[in-house]
Formats: sequence, C-alpha cells, structure tokens
Amino acid sequence: MKKYRGIFLKNPQEIVALQQANRIVAEILDAICSLVQPGVTTMALEERAVALCAHYGVRPAFKGYQGFPYALCCSVNEEIVHGFPSDRPLRDGDILSIDFGVVCDGFYGDAARTVGVGKITEDAARLLEVTERSLYLGIAQALPGNDLYDISRAVQEYVEGHGYHVIRRFVGHGIGRMLHEKPEVPNFVPRNAARLPLRPGMVLAIEPMVAVGTEHVDILSDGWTAVTKDRSLAAHYEHSVAITEDGPIILSQLEQSRLGGDGV
Repeated sequence: MKKYRGIFLKNPQEIVALQQANRIVAEILDAICSLVQPGVTTMALEERAVALCAHYGVRPAFKGYQGFPYALCCSVNEEIVHGFPSDRPLRDGDILSIDFGVVCDGFYGDAARTVGVGKITEDAARLLEVTERSLYLGIAQALPGNDLYDISRAVQEYVEGHGYHVIRRFVGHGIGRMLHEKPEVPNFVPRNAARLPLRPGMVLAIEPMVAVGTEHVDILSDGWTAVTKDRSLAAHYEHSVAITEDGPIILSQLEQSRLGGDGV
C-alpha cells in the first residue's frame, strides 16, 4: 500500500474491498432505519444490528473500539455522536443519529444518518436537510488536485450560511484497514492550515455534525456521549468516499455513484 504524507493510498483492489464493507454498512443501516418509530428502543436497534452483522459474517467496527461497548452509536436530539443505545423508548418528534461501521475481510466501512421519529418539527427537518446537503457538497469537492480543506470549506460555508453551527470537536478521517487513518477531515477550515492536495487512492470518511445553537460540546458521565452545550438539536451524516481520477465514489450507499461539482 503506497503512502503519501503519511496517508495510505488504496489500489483498485483495496477500493473494491472497501466498497464491499461499506455496502454492508449501507444495507444494515437501511434495515435499522426502517425500524425507527415511536416506542422503539435504541437497544432494540442495537440488538438487530448485532444480529445482522452475524448474518453478513462481519464484525461490528465500533464494539470494543477504545472501550466503546456497543455496535451502534445512537444519539437522540441534543446528543451529537457516540450515544449509547438504551431501553428508553423513542418518542414522536425525536431525531436519532445512527453511526455504524463493520469490518469485512480486514477492511472497514463507516457511515451515519439522522432520521426523524414519527412526525418531526419543520425546524428539525430543516436541520436534517441542511446537514445532509452539506455532506454531499463536501463530497463533491473530493477531487484530485483539490485541497483537503476545499471539502471542509464547502461544508462550513453551507452550514453557517443557513445559520447553523459546525461541531469542531469531532472530525472525519481516512479509512481503510484501520477505522481511523490519516488525514483528519474537519468540517471547517482550520486557521493557518497547511495545504494538502487530494490524490487518487485516498479514501475518506466525511461526516458533518451540525447543531442549531452552538458548536460547543459537553461529554456526559458515561465518558462517551457528546451533547450540545446548550442542549439544542444536532444532526450527523457520514459517507465513506474514494477519490479517483474520475471523481469521488460514494462507497457507503447501495448504488455507488460519482458526484459532479455541484454535489448532485
């Protein structure tokens, strides 16, 4: 595996393997999201995810990772990321962020979605729409010759242009034979950041986390669950994306596609 500035560049065969891992992630996320409704517990979603991993013959990527105890990250309302599944029933109007990954034949897949529970408010729906759209605008910048922070800028400008806040404490990352590889992929442009031209073979997990009221974060007593400091709503979307000579390929959806420069 070639390296570029400490970043593992994947060959076509490795990208195919990552595509397989991420396809399984997408299929399991589809199944889990279809179960979300008022009255369902996130622990029930966790149990289903574990059963589906066994069905596909893959290992949950998060369970045991640095001590995280579950296969799913289930983050409700003001919870941003790393929420624990629980026996608390979901309620009509909640929003639920589900982050999930697998290991398949030594390669990692990783993706996240936020879904509404029952009938959600217009404000919550707008937050989800803006966050998801920012992801695709970021992905559209994942082109050879662009800079890494072109991805960050696209996300930040769109999110902040709609009056929301990018969470800065957590960032995207490279992905491959390890869950978290170089480079970090922030959803904002860091001050005095050195340029990092993108190259074919880079595979990035791009994951905007967006809040209504603040970028600031608290960590709950479980040591994992991150919540907005003002307890305003937050959303999280993520895709694993391969950079190729012909543009970005979204690996973590059932129909792998290339994006144009406008994010569609």
